[in-house]
Amino acid sequence: MSDSMVRTRVAPSPTGEMHVGTLSIVLKNYAYAKGRRGKFILRIEDTDQTREIAGAAEQILSILDLFHLAPDEGPETGGPYAPYVQSKRLDIYHQYAQQLVEQKQAYYCFCSKERLEGLRDKQRADHVPPKYDRLCRNLSPEEIKTKLQTKQPYVIRLKVPDHQKIKFNDLIRGDIEFGSDQVDDQVLIKSDGFPTYHLAVVIDDHLMQISHVLRGEEWISSTPKHVLLYQAFNWSLPIYAHIPIYLNPDGKGKMSKRKGTVSVSSFTSQGYLPEALLNFLMILGWATKDEREILTLDEYIKEFDPKDISQKSVVFDLKKLQWLNGVYIRNQTQEDLISRLKPFIPEDFPAPLLQKVLPLIKERLILLSDFSHLTAFFYKPIEIASKELLKKSSAAQVKEQLNQLIAVLSQLSAQTWLTSHLESIVRKLQATQNWSKGQFFMMIRVAVTGQTQTPPLFETMEQIGHDLTLSRLNDALLSISSDHTQ
Repeated sequence: MSDSMVRTRVAPSPTGEMHVGTLSIVLKNYAYAKGRRGKFILRIEDTDQTREIAGAAEQILSILDLFHLAPDEGPETGGPYAPYVQSKRLDIYHQYAQQLVEQKQAYYCFCSKERLEGLRDKQRADHVPPKYDRLCRNLSPEEIKTKLQTKQPYVIRLKVPDHQKIKFNDLIRGDIEFGSDQVDDQVLIKSDGFPTYHLAVVIDDHLMQISHVLRGEEWISSTPKHVLLYQAFNWSLPIYAHIPIYLNPDGKGKMSKRKGTVSVSSFTSQGYLPEALLNFLMILGWATKDEREILTLDEYIKEFDPKDISQKSVVFDLKKLQWLNGVYIRNQTQEDLISRLKPFIPEDFPAPLLQKVLPLIKERLILLSDFSHLTAFFYKPIEIASKELLKKSSAAQVKEQLNQLIAVLSQLSAQTWLTSHLESIVRKLQATQNWSKGQFFMMIRVAVTGQTQTPPLFETMEQIGHDLTLSRLNDALLSISSDHTQ
């Protein structure tokens, strides 16, 4: 491996939807390789065939495409170390597993599933960490030969040395050390002939010349197993960086499905923009030297260094993400925003209204999915809460205000129903009658939209239109029953 060539990889499993934590790992591997003119590799880790979900591998590729994190080498793009799908590399794993057996650094284990489950149950009952008891570690060559000839099911296990220190360096955490007595004689080849992740990842990382392994901190406890395999093959270790997990938005525990949405698609389906989500993942647990928060992918690539990642787990702050998403939405051109909104626009939304109302609601859009409820009152029937309509006033006064308001607005035609005319007439009425501005204008807002928070009132009234606005004001007047009169 060339000292100057940085090669990073991600190896997701096609066992479900991609977690945002996985996307964060992808981003960091991509940025680190690109920032050093290296290569970013995608490898599909599908050795657990029982958990594979149809279409999951394709979804991984589509997400990388959506977020502009395309690999330099991978299942679709190919490359010098193809194939990049582990289930297509079984012969390679078997070859190296047999090498370890011949070197007496791995061994055949013929223990049945029932025996292993009984062993684990007993260890748990005795409050001992579950670990293989090495029953098959010292089988004689004759015993092994007989069992193989009679086709007894087996796995291949690593022969972990006793009483040794296993050390490796981590870019984020420094030197880390384990005792080999803590490490189980892990399975390398399963009884179905597929490798375990631990064997496959070491062989693939070596053969694909991966220089840096940036992955989640949950893999720290597995790294000693990988180090032992590198040593058994007499291969050089890659450089490791184990990235802290994300905590749930409430700060309690690892971010998980039990506490809400965690998949990438769950965020994009709500209307988070890919570039906003990516920006959020950039600054979560890492910061630029000047601590700016709005970053393009190119800017991140130039500045990112895993050494600067915080060692502490960070909260997945949804409020910060929503703030960022709002910033990115407001920076969209009208044309681009309409294109992004297409999947979120209700089928019954009047098409001619879109260009008119979008500038009014753009400042209030946090998610693209907000479009529906922010625009519903422009064209759908509304419900008026009498409590809000009569807030800070009496029924008698509100009736008087509505009667006079309807009278002055009725003087306008549909052609003169413009923001400037509406504002002039309504403000003049308020000033002449000396009504409370806050109460009067809020009453109009509730009567016309059914809501207490909307885009600017007079622009909103213009877009709702002459006939519908007057109809709603009359409905509001009728809704105030006679028994409220004081």
